[in-house]
Amino acid sequence: MTHVLSLAEAEERVARVFVQGGVSTEAARSVARALIAAEADGLKGHGLSRIPTYLAMLKSGKIDGSAVPRVTQPRPGVLAIDAGCGFAYPAIDAAIERLPALAQEQGIAAAAISRSNHAGACGRHVERLAEQGIVALFFANTPEAIAPWGGTRAVFGTNPIAFAAPLEGRTPVVVDLALSKVARGNIVAAKQKGEAIPEGWALDKDGRPTTDADAALAGTMIALGDAKGAALALMVEVFSAALVGTHLAFEASSFLDDKGGPPQTGQLIIAMDPAGFGHATFAERMEVLAEALESQDGARLPGARRTVLREKAQREGLSVSDEVWKLLQPSS
Repeated sequence: MTHVLSLAEAEERVARVFVQGGVSTEAARSVARALIAAEADGLKGHGLSRIPTYLAMLKSGKIDGSAVPRVTQPRPGVLAIDAGCGFAYPAIDAAIERLPALAQEQGIAAAAISRSNHAGACGRHVERLAEQGIVALFFANTPEAIAPWGGTRAVFGTNPIAFAAPLEGRTPVVVDLALSKVARGNIVAAKQKGEAIPEGWALDKDGRPTTDADAALAGTMIALGDAKGAALALMVEVFSAALVGTHLAFEASSFLDDKGGPPQTGQLIIAMDPAGFGHATFAERMEVLAEALESQDGARLPGARRTVLREKAQREGLSVSDEVWKLLQPSS
């Protein structure tokens, strides 16, 4: 049976579920906004499917639902935000609230988020900054999944990178990608179905290519772009963990279960004000660049598909699975 909810109703119900799970009202709203936004954009792995795992992590103490992000400013253009082993989203909200003014004052500003958790659909975070005229980069480390090139033991996470830039009068251009060839969830799905995975997705525990989902989950993911992707994963690890001062990927517990302590992963957001770079031609240059892409048959700007899906969800609402629908019912 198909259940459909408007975005507003879905957000309200999700927030209520988390409040009932022991999350503060403000944090629950932050989590709900992020999950519904991801679902509306077609990024279901970061959407409603996360609710059962998040609730289990709350129950085990792996996420502190009452945590309030603590914001300090060690340098004029730098925010240090301690997520307090709570959800990542309230800490990210705190960064997005403060970064535009700092970037406009300094030209460039950064927010380093420590003791954090799963950051969800990272592209939406930078898009929110681009909607305010800011060019933004987002780096996050995640629990171990990728071995260094030539190695067999995971050191890096899938370590997503996101980027957004404003386009005058239009939705910002958004790039959002993880550094594994495919999402780990695709391998989990193959295991659940008893299916093989394509060669080139993963290695077994001995570093050999495998098409067996169980062996892949016991091994490591292959980096996007092979050696180049592994090098990028190292770069993201430096930005989002070493620079931030929080757990490295191989020190973090999983985002996918309630085992272990808080992951304490990190995020780094860099915000740039185009007006601070000594010229006033940014908007014109971006328009010329966008035209060069969109004038070619079959080409489109990154993020365009998500915009289409978002508009459809705004018109038609979200389809909700039976499992999630049961979770969203008012408790007696």
